[in-house]
Amino acid sequence: MTVESAELAIERGGGVSLWRQIEEQLHAEIAGGALPPGARLPTEQMLAERFHVNRHTVRRALAELVQRGLVRVEQGRGAFVQEDVIDYALGKRTRFTENILRRGREPGGALLEAREMPASEAAARALEIAAGTPVVSLLTLREADGLPLSLSRHCFPAERFAGIGEAYRELGSLTRALARFGVADYTRRWTRLTARLPSAEEARHLRQPPTVPVLESEAVNADARGRPIEYGVAAFAGNRVHIVVES
Repeated sequence: MTVESAELAIERGGGVSLWRQIEEQLHAEIAGGALPPGARLPTEQMLAERFHVNRHTVRRALAELVQRGLVRVEQGRGAFVQEDVIDYALGKRTRFTENILRRGREPGGALLEAREMPASEAAARALEIAAGTPVVSLLTLREADGLPLSLSRHCFPAERFAGIGEAYRELGSLTRALARFGVADYTRRWTRLTARLPSAEEARHLRQPPTVPVLESEAVNADARGRPIEYGVAAFAGNRVHIVVES
């Protein structure tokens, strides 16, 4: 669309605010396919020049698109048209890689941190150990098609799983890392879901605005004998993931 046609679409002095008109026009371009899923939007300065408005007006229009789930903003990279939301299944056996492959996406991720630390009260209660007992804590970032989906903190009893961080870094999979420690299979004992705003660290790693909620999944996995092996808390990008609970 040319600057001239954009100007014709913006009515000045009418009953509809300029930012609302810009938001509606960008929405129409997204819905019509001119801006396809994953496409990078022009910068705020480029949009301000296109519509002959100040950057504050453009920023207000983009904020509305973010709130509607049509656009995501990645810090330092710009604004992008939101891709399709991924259905993430929670069931008796929840496996990240299988979940993402089932949706036709490419799973990925990274181990951001591995360290031994005293178990918090929540972790100790979930793992059925005394508070302060050493656990191995892993911080992982998981992706689909290169887009961050979750930032997760996993805690394992250190007495049984010392070195699981190195195994995960080598194998790239918690399931395969657990198998190295003799856990051939494990199942979900329980999951608690909560919607909340992200921490600064979560917003940075998930590349989302701090005003967009995350879905927190707190869960415990147990081995074939029913012994708890992992306590985890994951923050899922709320505008990229739908949690589907399978019976």
